[in-house]
Amino acid sequence: MTKILIVEDDPIQRRLLVNIVEKLGYVPLQAENGLTALDIIARNTTSIRAVLLDLMMPEMDGQTFLETIRHYGYTMPIIVQTGQGGIDTVVKAMQAGAFDFVVKPLTPERVSVAITNALKLAAEGHGRRTPGRRPRGQAVSFDDIVSASPAMLRVIDLGRRAAQSNIPVVLEGESGVGKEMVARAIQAASERSGKPFITVNCGAIPQNLVESILFGHEKGAFTGASERHAGKFVEADGGTLFLDEIGDLPLDVQVKLLRAVQQGEIETVGASQPRKVNVRLISATNKDLIEEVHEGRFREDLYYRLNVFPISIPALRKRKEDIPVLVRAFVERFSIEQRLPATLGISRGAMALLTAYDWPGNIRQLENVIFRAVVLAEGPDLTVRDFPQIATQIPGFVVTEAGSLNVGEAALPVVGSATPNPLPPVYPDFGQPDTAALRTAAAEMRSANSILTLDDGGDVRKLADVEEELIRFALKFYRGQMSQVARKLGIGRSTLYRKLKDYGIDPDNPLQNAA
Repeated sequence: MTKILIVEDDPIQRRLLVNIVEKLGYVPLQAENGLTALDIIARNTTSIRAVLLDLMMPEMDGQTFLETIRHYGYTMPIIVQTGQGGIDTVVKAMQAGAFDFVVKPLTPERVSVAITNALKLAAEGHGRRTPGRRPRGQAVSFDDIVSASPAMLRVIDLGRRAAQSNIPVVLEGESGVGKEMVARAIQAASERSGKPFITVNCGAIPQNLVESILFGHEKGAFTGASERHAGKFVEADGGTLFLDEIGDLPLDVQVKLLRAVQQGEIETVGASQPRKVNVRLISATNKDLIEEVHEGRFREDLYYRLNVFPISIPALRKRKEDIPVLVRAFVERFSIEQRLPATLGISRGAMALLTAYDWPGNIRQLENVIFRAVVLAEGPDLTVRDFPQIATQIPGFVVTEAGSLNVGEAALPVVGSATPNPLPPVYPDFGQPDTAALRTAAAEMRSANSILTLDDGGDVRKLADVEEELIRFALKFYRGQMSQVARKLGIGRSTLYRKLKDYGIDPDNPLQNAA
């Protein structure tokens, strides 16, 4: 039975990690500090396959624990947890023998991937395969990308086009906007689907190890190289290599990367001959690479080699219409994963709160907040009280649910506040609610959503005319997302495309030439 040791002094954080480990099908063991963890390892030496280690703890911190465990000869992979900006600490931990690290606030996907990779290493060391489920997020299609914003739909369209060739792609955007998910979707839609998809966080690797991790090294190539290491390019051979935060690569490594892109061959550290590789390269950055070129921190020739097909992913605060869609999707997913008897609801006040917030950590932060709220939920619905860490960051907001304001057939939240400018009850129009205007808008919405059943002569309209109008409305309502339109209409995508052709409907402009 595979056991994962969680070493964390924060009980809430431990609970979250326990949930992640259990969902992967493994047995979690818990320790509140390094000393307790050492005792648990001594009693479970053969069954503990990996360790999740917090670096900041009382009695014995993570760094001391790492040094101690390696001193006693324990070899299980250790994944360290660190806060934002703790790269110096991470480097020391990696030098002390840590296998990987995850940055707080933690996300289930990142922790799952780290555990899976660690268990793969442990399985190789123990000469057998590691049991357990494949982590979620390994197979992602464009249909899995939840969005309702035109800007993100444009990203999906560009990604589909990029998937049709092997040209290098650069994904630009802030941390947490979903660059890796888009990269995985490109891989899944390409001819390399099913082949290896290897990720490398270029900013998280100690500079003295970047070359070895990317291109591999031979045994004895340098001090400490006791075994041969293939490198990420070789692991990705035939598939896709995703280089996250490529702007952080050292200049000397950029030279070797340029050769790999130009000639399709790599130079393994300590090897006498270069090695051919067949790798599709997708890069990601939260920096302005052309500015990095002007400042001399990124090679211009490499920039033009990589930046063949740039895709810019907007921050979540610039596409707030995606927030309600993402919130509902995350709540539903985590409710299922937590094996709750029913999917949790979410109050309108809570939805307004989440939509008003700017999410500096983007989708990753939103996902983490929803995950925490679902795990700790005590009622059937998530309310503003389940998101105190968000409410406290919006000036003047008081965490209360005061009921709802009935507007025709619609219900809008009334959110409490002690100031003249409370959190708005609706989005995206932030400001004081105008009740009369809201009633008018509700009436107009009901009228716009109506499809006439009688023609001007008082006779029932033809079925084809009503069907055409419904399809046009669905295309506009779901912003051209064909899979969702077909699913909501209850027909197959091939049938939908045939009907579009029959009625002469342009999916990009469904109201054009409408009857």
